[in-house]
Amino acid sequence: MSESEKATGPLAGVRVVDLSSVLMGPAATRTLGDLGADVIFVESAAGDRNRSMGAGPTPEFSGVALNLLRNKRSIAMDLKHPRGRQAFLDIAATCDVMITNLRPGPLGRLGLNYEAVRTVRNDIVFCRAHGYPSSSDQADAPAYDDIIQSASGIGDLFRRMGAEPMLLPSLVADKFCGLTIANSVTAALYHRALTGQGQCIEISMIDVMRAFVLAEHGAGAISEPPVASAGYARILTPERKPQRTADGWINILPYDHAHYVALFEAGGRHDLAADERFATPIERVTHSDSLYRDVASVLDQRTTAEWLELCAEHGIPATEAATLDELVSQLPVAKHPVAGPYRSIPPPEQFSETPPSVRRPAPRIGEHGREILAEVGYDGETIDSLIGSGILSTAGGIDDEV
Repeated sequence: MSESEKATGPLAGVRVVDLSSVLMGPAATRTLGDLGADVIFVESAAGDRNRSMGAGPTPEFSGVALNLLRNKRSIAMDLKHPRGRQAFLDIAATCDVMITNLRPGPLGRLGLNYEAVRTVRNDIVFCRAHGYPSSSDQADAPAYDDIIQSASGIGDLFRRMGAEPMLLPSLVADKFCGLTIANSVTAALYHRALTGQGQCIEISMIDVMRAFVLAEHGAGAISEPPVASAGYARILTPERKPQRTADGWINILPYDHAHYVALFEAGGRHDLAADERFATPIERVTHSDSLYRDVASVLDQRTTAEWLELCAEHGIPATEAATLDELVSQLPVAKHPVAGPYRSIPPPEQFSETPPSVRRPAPRIGEHGREILAEVGYDGETIDSLIGSGILSTAGGIDDEV
């Protein structure tokens, strides 16, 4: 291992086998990898679906995969073959954590459920994440972000705003559930450090996202009996959006009485400065629609920079509304050995003593297969036999097309 590949994060020394796909599981293991874990990503010979999620510099590396698969080593195996399954178990025996988003049925048919894996590593932290609880009649129902958004009420939020039911234009269920996986695994590792005991964790996407949505939108319906309908009024107004200034877009969120007074005075609306609609928190929530409109009505009188200066002076939360292209342009440029230059999304966590890092670029399909199997005791002849029989695939296939 080169100096640049040595982990410095708080999970340095933790070894993870990642049998997940698309976004949710890989997002979780990307977080663990950034935090120092050695992540072994198990995929098929064709490569995981995230490798072709949108445009990218090569067929093997979409823009999504370049950041999602970093800090991982790839091994490509046919797990339906008995020798492939055994190789997986041999790898799992060396790992602290296993993460999978295979549904209970397919996972059981592969013989890679918790009961099977704990026979080779009794103290493993085993996390399975799928759409619905394994105890429900939907345990094996396919579930993607779109399905879970609708099932968890996100579409209904738009209906309550006066629009047709829609979905958020972001894979919010996959990403939030990925964070939940990472948090849960880290907590289980702490428990194991204290007790020596591994365990099985189940993450149900519908349960996670129901809790996510109802945290504020349970509102008055949480009381039993309900004292009001579900839905938090201030969030559900269609007027809650970026506002136009004289030269662009801004988002200003006056949060107390003094903020409204300062804004309306600066906008020449002295008649609104004493308005009782924003005198108390309850009144501000009750009149969210009209207050958002009134704030927006004065903002086109000044430039974005002028409003930001005024907001800073009065302590009013505000920001210029960024575009996606602007956000991407702010990212540092990294160099991938196959895909070339790309924009790298830095780890968002900051640790004073054990900083996260990007140590490895996203791997090619099966790039580290030989290396990983050698680590678990396979000799060269056995590895060559697995390759020759098509059970193990190594890097080189897809890039030949580039």
